[in-house]
Amino acid sequence: VEKQGIIHSGIGKLSFKDEDLKTNFKALTDAIVKAKPSGAKGKYVRKITLTSSMGPGLKVDLGEVEGA
Repeated sequence: VEKQGIIHSGIGKLSFKDEDLKTNFKALTDAIVKAKPSGAKGKYVRKITLTSSMGPGLKVDLGEVEGA
């Protein structure tokens, strides 16, 4: 985690099946939400962007992510 709270993490490779990527993404987001400190106030997850190493980012609708 960076100083500003930014998390960089891999969830798979291009060769992975769609379902495997979805499973990995859900596991990552679940772990982030679960790690929220009890004293944290306000919106904990403000934005999620998926990207390849050198590609453009794709914004994720937070309404589609459970607990975010």
